[in-house]
Amino acid sequence: MKPSKAVGIVGYGAYIPKYRIQNTEIARVWGNDPNLVPIREKSVPGADEDSVTIAIEIARNALLRAEINPRDLRAVWVGSESKPYAVKPTSTIVAEAIGATPFVNAADWEFACKAGSETIQACIAYVGSGMAKYALGIGVDTAQGAPSDALEYTAAAGGAGYVIGSAKESLAVIEASISYVTDTPDFWRRQHEHYPKHGNRFTGEPSYFKHVISSSKALMEELGTKPDDYDYAIFHQPNRKFPLEVAKILGFSKEKVIDGLVSPYIGNTYAGSALLGLAAVLDKAKAGDKIFCTSYGSGAGSDSFSLEVTDKLAERKGKAPSVKSYIERREEIDYAHYARYRKKIRV
Repeated sequence: MKPSKAVGIVGYGAYIPKYRIQNTEIARVWGNDPNLVPIREKSVPGADEDSVTIAIEIARNALLRAEINPRDLRAVWVGSESKPYAVKPTSTIVAEAIGATPFVNAADWEFACKAGSETIQACIAYVGSGMAKYALGIGVDTAQGAPSDALEYTAAAGGAGYVIGSAKESLAVIEASISYVTDTPDFWRRQHEHYPKHGNRFTGEPSYFKHVISSSKALMEELGTKPDDYDYAIFHQPNRKFPLEVAKILGFSKEKVIDGLVSPYIGNTYAGSALLGLAAVLDKAKAGDKIFCTSYGSGAGSDSFSLEVTDKLAERKGKAPSVKSYIERREEIDYAHYARYRKKIRV
């Protein structure tokens, strides 16, 4: 899919809470083998953080790199599965906080872990059709896993956002994108339930691998490209193993994936996962680099993007904190603090 008007990323931003809990600490509490934990540690939102506060920080960082007036935004869209309000948009709060109101389209998006990349698809269409000069799409989550469940080891917090504008202003031009979805119920949460349920190994195949591989192959076939044409590849990161395995199946070398692999340090940020990986790659990329990115959302589907970096990235990347700086800004907490911050103790 290509818009009528060439578009790209004019600005990008990320945010990760500073608190971390070691996977070995979670294993200790539940009597599990600490040698079998899926990642090293995960990010935890503080007592005063939620998807709204994180999204606002993301938006501010994206605007710093975009160097535009927030009132020039014609859309502020937030994708998340952990909204603080069941009925009240997150996007209007973010738009108000960054000074984009009142003449702006604001809406919340849902599609599990690909809610964030869906906002980017919409931004591409909105700007590419000529309806808007700039649009902001954000993927953010403060993900939850039930106590002692496998998800508790990886369900983390954080996200990233992108200001989409014309190609001539862009730090990275979006060459094309594609979406691939089916009704595959690998992960769900009923209303009024505190924690999601999942299909255990079913979430790998036929869910994650089928959708990520099918979407990725389809986009490369449409463009006539192959893995060797790309300098970086980013895939949704529920853990460290899945993105590396899917890269190998598709023919991407491990070296092309590792720079965008942030899950071992902060966990799975759900709607922000692939977008955070892309931000980490943009922090390192240089003009002429080609980037391939595929998200994944349970339910199930994937969005794939092909991008090429421009010479404008070098002068803008230092305008806001890097993903690496957020990863390194950490304060370790124990399970008791984690349970309190995540409101796992209910009276």
